[in-house]
Amino acid sequence: MRKLKMGMIGGGKNAFIGAIHRVAANMDGLVELHCGAFSSNPEISKESGKGLFLPEAKCYDSYEKMIAIESQLPQDQKMDFVTIVTPNFAHFAPAMMALNHGFHVLIDKPMTLSLDEAKQLQQKVKETGLILCLTHTYSGYPMVKQARKMVAGNDFGKIRKVIVEYTQGWLNSLFENEGNKQAVWRTDPAKSGVSGCMGDIGTHAAHLAEYISGLKITQLCADINIVVEGRKLDDDGNVLLKFDNGANGILVATQIATGEENGLKIKIYGEKGGLEWHQMEPNSLIIKWSDAPTQIYRTGNGYLSNISKANSRTPSGHPEGYLEAFANLYKNFALTLSSKLEGKEPCREMLDFPSVDDGVRGMAFIENVIASGKSDQKWFDFKI
Repeated sequence: MRKLKMGMIGGGKNAFIGAIHRVAANMDGLVELHCGAFSSNPEISKESGKGLFLPEAKCYDSYEKMIAIESQLPQDQKMDFVTIVTPNFAHFAPAMMALNHGFHVLIDKPMTLSLDEAKQLQQKVKETGLILCLTHTYSGYPMVKQARKMVAGNDFGKIRKVIVEYTQGWLNSLFENEGNKQAVWRTDPAKSGVSGCMGDIGTHAAHLAEYISGLKITQLCADINIVVEGRKLDDDGNVLLKFDNGANGILVATQIATGEENGLKIKIYGEKGGLEWHQMEPNSLIIKWSDAPTQIYRTGNGYLSNISKANSRTPSGHPEGYLEAFANLYKNFALTLSSKLEGKEPCREMLDFPSVDDGVRGMAFIENVIASGKSDQKWFDFKI
């Protein structure tokens, strides 16, 4: 086993998500930054690479040049995979080019600008046998793993109700007209796609609901809103859900909840008990029973499941957070890729990261939600 070489597209200086990816990739010593096309501006790309101590030859003017040149190098000199940390509209083309040139891909969500693009990537992954990891970060938390394990183990009986909420307040005004770069592209249909809020954070909520519950959304009824006058894409929404086992649910996603930071939380209820998890208090998992006192499970303790322990790095009482959860996706992706490069089959724990199939479901969620929000029809089938 050797350290994997990562090529990065986007994530140059002043791009917060690029730094987060690099920290996460480096945390377990399995990945090193090998090269990059860090900006569509060649000068910024070179300057960013220099600041990261990359050789000048490994700081590329464009992702096209990076992929083309790296693909021609000997195996021990070229990148092993590409990480794409650009806005939504700039996901599909570099991902497809990387796959066509034999490179594995790790990509931010939502996977593409449209469902059709997502399906094309899914087909290409199937054709090539390459790996695509999608960064639904919140599935990487140890207590999310614990919650999923308990649901799968039937601890709560048949699941009846799923309530997931993602509240932010950072778009409670028309900040895109004030030069906020994050707001500018996230509220621009040409760069973000058909949805703003639901594409940005609603997809995280939907993925978390399906990931922990083990269920699939089959129908939905959406109320989609543009609250801030003058905005081009949705900034708020409420969605009723039906799941494939007969359970029902509610998904709330909003970016106009003044004063909120990153309020992702989920509650799941079954016949015998339920669970509750809050992203801003990620080291606690609240467990509720009909015939026993409420329990609080804490990260890093010996009573947790093996899958939770495998995704934790510190003893109990030493908080782990967003960067560690992000790093768990990189770790599992890297271990899977290393196994494949060595001709071995990755174990189930290694394969525990969001895949291209999750990316397709995410894009289907966006398009179904927006279509439902525009329609007077009560229930929309979840179509892919």
